[in-house]
Amino acid sequence: MNGYLTALLAAYFLIIAFGYWLDFLNLSHLKKYGSVIPPEFEGQIDRDLLRRTRDYNIEHTKFDLIASVFNNIVFLIFIFVLLDIYNSWIMSLNLPFILSGLVFFLLLSYADTVISMPFSLYSTFRIENRYGFNTMTFRLWVADTVKSLVISTILMGLLTAVGLFIVLKSPEMWWLWVWCFFLVFGIFIMYIAPYVIEPLFHKFTPIEDEELEGGIRSLMQKAGIKVSRIFRMDASKRTTHTNAYFTGIGRVKRIILYDTLIEKMNRDEILAVLAHEAGHWKKRHLLKHIVVTEAVALIAIYAAYLLLQGDFLTELFSIKESSFFAKVVIVGFIGSIVSFPLTPVFHYFSRRHENEADRFSYELTGNAAGMISALVKLSKDNLSNLHPHPLYALFHYSHPPVLERIRRIREFEKGRL
Repeated sequence: MNGYLTALLAAYFLIIAFGYWLDFLNLSHLKKYGSVIPPEFEGQIDRDLLRRTRDYNIEHTKFDLIASVFNNIVFLIFIFVLLDIYNSWIMSLNLPFILSGLVFFLLLSYADTVISMPFSLYSTFRIENRYGFNTMTFRLWVADTVKSLVISTILMGLLTAVGLFIVLKSPEMWWLWVWCFFLVFGIFIMYIAPYVIEPLFHKFTPIEDEELEGGIRSLMQKAGIKVSRIFRMDASKRTTHTNAYFTGIGRVKRIILYDTLIEKMNRDEILAVLAHEAGHWKKRHLLKHIVVTEAVALIAIYAAYLLLQGDFLTELFSIKESSFFAKVVIVGFIGSIVSFPLTPVFHYFSRRHENEADRFSYELTGNAAGMISALVKLSKDNLSNLHPHPLYALFHYSHPPVLERIRRIREFEKGRL
């Protein structure tokens, strides 16, 4: 029994140590090359901006490292010391199964929110403020936090209650029905979020630039995508970061443009960015992502079902009073270890999809300069690291590094790729 626990802990610490080593490797790489202006950015960036970029990335990495160390310590204390006490207290309440689960998981969710709150405040109002990204007031931060807490309580409460109801009613096949429910619920949320949840945080108004709207509609028609509405989102109330995205299930899409994007980019750059997003839809990247992740989820939930049989897990972690809820927490811990090798695999396919979307953008617009200029502006405005270590990017980047993207787009233009 102790051998299994020792192996789990060893794997956990190895994963953590590897992650910290990647952080230090990336920091060293940034300090060494952070002052070098790449040919792709000559005339677009100066030494002062490079220094701010380097300082921003270094400060964020160090802060994230401190937060990670703290969270790992808290988690280990919880799972090896406090879980038994917490589980015994929940069981002593003698509540019905579903209600016990709701209390068990919601209280853990609230505790996680409270623990992460100081880090969120520091990141938003110190680091992001220092580098000119945060435009959010403390009052707005509190309002967003309260709204998020209410929404997460409703959604998590619903998922937990229905999931536990299924477990109660179908003890042999719950893993399949729970997976089906989570899949349907996830698609439902994707559909209603733009209409119900997002407006609670942002104001959406039709874009006022008729020429830009006409250009977007013409571009989307060329791509074979039907557009219902094109909206401007008041992102500048919270941040100076830029973005654009599509919403909608099926053939008809809504296009959302951050007001910061409209203000910072010209027409060709905006069209190139939207053509890239159109590429994701036309190449069915979202559908492929859903299929793969749900297939992995089905395997994972069946494996969890097998592990939850009997009291092996609670005995392994010295939980005096065995409960389904405590075993779920332990399965989550084991799952985080087992799933680690999948991280670079998923990031690899994500980066591949980004390259495909970049190619689609170029083929649709015929304008490599627009996409390259947009990428340069995005990198400058976001103080993106222009020199990530390749191994760090392999494990952490869902998008190819910006220099790699720009070089590939130029190869598209030359007909070499």
